[in-house]
Amino acid sequence: MASITTATTPAKTRVERYRAAELNLWHRHELEPTEQFLDLESPAASLRVVTLGSGRPVLFVHGTVGPGGWPSLIAELPGFRSIVLDRPGWGMSSAIDFSAQDYGALVAEIMQGVLDALEIEQAHVVGGSIGNVWALRLAERYPSRVDRVVLMGGGPIVDHAGVPRMIRLLASPVGALMVRLPAKHDRVHSILRRLGHGASLDAKRIPEEFVDWRVAAGRDTASMRHEREMVCAIVKGTSYRPGLTFGDAELAAIQQPTLHVYGTADPMGSTDLWRGVADTLPRGRLSIVEDAGHMPWFDDSTRVAQEMRDFLTSDAVTGS
Repeated sequence: MASITTATTPAKTRVERYRAAELNLWHRHELEPTEQFLDLESPAASLRVVTLGSGRPVLFVHGTVGPGGWPSLIAELPGFRSIVLDRPGWGMSSAIDFSAQDYGALVAEIMQGVLDALEIEQAHVVGGSIGNVWALRLAERYPSRVDRVVLMGGGPIVDHAGVPRMIRLLASPVGALMVRLPAKHDRVHSILRRLGHGASLDAKRIPEEFVDWRVAAGRDTASMRHEREMVCAIVKGTSYRPGLTFGDAELAAIQQPTLHVYGTADPMGSTDLWRGVADTLPRGRLSIVEDAGHMPWFDDSTRVAQEMRDFLTSDAVTGS
């Protein structure tokens, strides 16, 4: 593994500017990450992971907010080996064609390939937004590789969750223009407010280093163009294509203890919807964070991290 470094010359390339913004974000939380590039054969891809700490491995899979959403949570999770995956097409990872095969089978294969490349037999898995699907598909299709699952925020887990307006727009022809617009701080602030994080923005709980990083991801990488390609492969009009969401029988077959953390200000789904999902999972539990948004740890990282630590270290069998 190698430490993340940045160039010191005045004229930085786009990659160097992105790396600088990323490193500033990690340093804002007093973290020193190391990076590793994993070569997967099926599907063929070069994927980057960033690792921090030591202990029981925990694999983090981000949503459309990007991998830079995790530092504030990981900063409060000492005692674990936190592994942050740049999903294909994000950050420093190469892109793949998500329309080539069944989405659920493909993401499970990618996740297993990541664990194989890291020589990890079994790990806890944490998802956020669509990353929840990645975590659950791995648990469903390769159960021996997953110890416990943590789901953060609403996600396209079931059809009833619906396709958020922002994702429908991203999949539309307008989305092709959106991902080419210059990334700006006020646009990131606006998106965060729509995701339920307005109060935390006003209270300065979301650091500007995160906003700087998100701007750099849009300006200096092809992350959002690749994200749109993935979204176009899984969304058709106002619904999801087959292979993304879970039916009741699929959820009922997932035996790993699963904690779902949901904020009441999250625009995706509802408390009743996610309580029903938790009840369908044999060892599922729903935790509600009042007034938190789509990334609930953005609004109360200490509370969410403590609940996550208790869940991952407890010997008790969880239940809804």
